[in-house]
Amino acid sequence: MAVELAMPKPTGEPKVKGPEFNDLDRITDILSTEKHLTNNYSVGLNEMQNPKLRKVIQEVLKNTQDSQAEIFDQMFKKGWYKMKVADKQEVEAAKTQFTNYSTQFPQF
Repeated sequence: MAVELAMPKPTGEPKVKGPEFNDLDRITDILSTEKHLTNNYSVGLNEMQNPKLRKVIQEVLKNTQDSQAEIFDQMFKKGWYKMKVADKQEVEAAKTQFTNYSTQFPQF
């Protein structure tokens, strides 16, 4: 059985969400945007040739990643973001899977 790790939700928070756009909706939208930005900056860096521009975008990417981590931490502290706790078997299975992937790469 999977165990979820989360901080307790604040007291007084409604059990059923209404149609209004609340703080959780706002911060979820912001987190989603930050994730989208980090992905796009990474793709852009893969395509970038200009060293000065590349350095600037690398710094912007780092700042965006830092912001995303801060937003996640705040959501977790408020009980708005849950994580599944992996058991030892799941960790070992993932390790084996990705170790096996590495055997597919050419050896130089």
